[in-house]
Amino acid sequence: MKSCITWFNKSFDELTTTELYEILQLRQSVFVVEQTCPYLDADGADTHAFHLFARDQSGAVVAYARLFLPSYETPYSRIGRVISAGSVRRQGLGRELMQRAIAWCEQEAPQVPIRLGAQVYLRRFYHDFGFREISAEYLEDDIPHVDMERGS
Repeated sequence: MKSCITWFNKSFDELTTTELYEILQLRQSVFVVEQTCPYLDADGADTHAFHLFARDQSGAVVAYARLFLPSYETPYSRIGRVISAGSVRRQGLGRELMQRAIAWCEQEAPQVPIRLGAQVYLRRFYHDFGFREISAEYLEDDIPHVDMERGS
């Protein structure tokens, strides 16, 4: 599977309307429909993010993460909306996505911590990448989450 994957990382302004549509479609398919969690996915933050995504051999978007560089208000990088399509799960694509997201954050903002809000059931997955809990568990859109950080 991995050899047939093509990766992209674009700012919001670099995305085509088709790419944006396909990314939003994947995010809604998993986060809203599959997880039965109605929430406002188009939260206004996409315009400030970089969009790391993968296409399979047929051209479908099958993995995605939203990346933010540090700012005055948030002195850390952030990774969010980490997702892979059901058709490619358990094939290592999620791990490759996280490796690429971390590498990009470290390249663009060296020696700055990286944070994410993890669904609690994925805590061990993020531990494998060096993330550690920095908050108590909390509910976000009725799904248990925990804030995690890597490096500092």
